Amino acid sequence: MRVAERRERILELLAEHRRLTVEALARQLGTSQETIRRDLTELAARDRLRKFHGGAVLPERMAEGAFAQRMTENQEAKQAIGEAAAPLFGPGETLFIDTGSTTLAFAAALARQDGLTVITNSIGIAQHLSRGGGNRAFLLGGEHRHDAGENVGSLVLQQLSGFQPDHAVLTVGGITADGLHDFDLQEAEIARGMIERARRVTVLADASKFGRPALFRLCGLPAIARLVTERAPPPPLQAALQAAGVEVILAAGAGPRRE
Repeated sequence: MRVAERRERILELLAEHRRLTVEALARQLGTSQETIRRDLTELAARDRLRKFHGGAVLPERMAEGAFAQRMTENQEAKQAIGEAAAPLFGPGETLFIDTGSTTLAFAAALARQDGLTVITNSIGIAQHLSRGGGNRAFLLGGEHRHDAGENVGSLVLQQLSGFQPDHAVLTVGGITADGLHDFDLQEAEIARGMIERARRVTVLADASKFGRPALFRLCGLPAIARLVTERAPPPPLQAALQAAGVEVILAAGAGPRRE
């Protein structure tokens, strides 16, 4: 990969994940951490990003649009996944839902139902589920990230410990034969907390996440009950999912179909 291409890819990854460590970028781009540090220094000098110790973040004026950009990526697939996942849950059930563009699409579809209780760190998801008064929504409070409309940090983790819902519904940065992964430390901590406390875990992930490693591991595949996606995983990942007992639900046509 040429220098200019690598630096543009760094900016694309930051637009998707908001902030990343040098280690995560080096792993994603298959280069050395020293090379990444030089790239970050050059991009920071051009005001394309802001460095912090061990990584980089988009400037605030750019970060505010990053989540909106993620919402437009693979939009059709995310919408189909959300529509397919919503009927899997019914009245009387309780759900953790974490922050993400795919889970936001899921929440919009889920809001057509009544009698659900949702616990989330996403303002947008809480607004969807509380609209109309047919469902209960608990918004976990903590440090607020304006760009993604989410709360993170130790206060969120403390509040998670007070719940033990039926389900955790999560989106992830990547899914491999080794398990689920994410790029953001604070989001990964929240996802792990939800996985530990829920009785059943459902993952919503479009096909772009297949085989995609990330720095922070959330759990192994056996911890997952269901994966809802729009396309069958590649054979090695499909085999790993089957071996772990994960039900794969494909969103297609008018509703979900199982493999």
